Amino acid sequence: MASNMQNISNHRVTTQEEWLKARKELLIAEKELTRRSDQVAQMRRQLPWVKVEKEYLFDTETGKATLADLFCGRSQLLVYHFMFGPDYEAGCPSCSNIADSFNGFAIHLMHHDVMFTAISRGPLGKLLQYRQRMGWTFPWASSYENDFNYDFGVSFTEEQQRLGAVTYNYRDGNVSSRANEIKPADTVPEAGKRIAATVGIDWPTYTREAPGMSAFVLKDGEVYHTYSAYERGLDVLWSMYQWLDRAPLGRNEEGETMWFKRHDEYESEPGELGKSGCCCS
Repeated sequence: MASNMQNISNHRVTTQEEWLKARKELLIAEKELTRRSDQVAQMRRQLPWVKVEKEYLFDTETGKATLADLFCGRSQLLVYHFMFGPDYEAGCPSCSNIADSFNGFAIHLMHHDVMFTAISRGPLGKLLQYRQRMGWTFPWASSYENDFNYDFGVSFTEEQQRLGAVTYNYRDGNVSSRANEIKPADTVPEAGKRIAATVGIDWPTYTREAPGMSAFVLKDGEVYHTYSAYERGLDVLWSMYQWLDRAPLGRNEEGETMWFKRHDEYESEPGELGKSGCCCS
């Protein structure tokens, strides 16, 4: 909180006229970014497709399902690789924060010929129990008994971890920031221990899972992989970040501290925050 106040107290204050001039200059940069984002989106859609040759069988609420079954009659499928390994007792707090956003818009995708589902290695029972705790409704499938997570670069074996043979975000383990987080227990950062503790496991076990998203298309009964993104490539899908980037102090992340929690773990409810006269009370 002290750094917040320092940033506020030291910020430049100006007139409305000077602010408007600076805002118009920023608008030029924002428009350039928007146009570039449109260009990148077009490049993303123009990526070649790769046929998914392997058969995967998932556990879902309605029984066993293939990857093609997960499309539920749509031509496109978006998957969020949710960090929830077999030994986890709760979902990753960062993934949980992202899920708070896509839980609301999944239904809109489904009415736009796009099916959405989260997929995790945790057993289905654990996933659904956690989903109920969080109050979510989006589809969630378990890849507990197949290689889907490993094949799409979001899960790693103990041997890969031990040897540093991890490839994540299209980079080999010796340069991947994700691999750099995977360290022997005696070198685990304190922040890592705290994060891992929130899911009921140790840091090495926690870092055998990673976040990501993947896109698929169903054509003539065949499934094709079209796109995947990891690490900072997920920032644009993290709605909280998009709003904080427009707040006066931005994301205001300090070091490795866990500055946000699952939505049911904050000490005060939103209404309680407004007891001092805030309109949210």
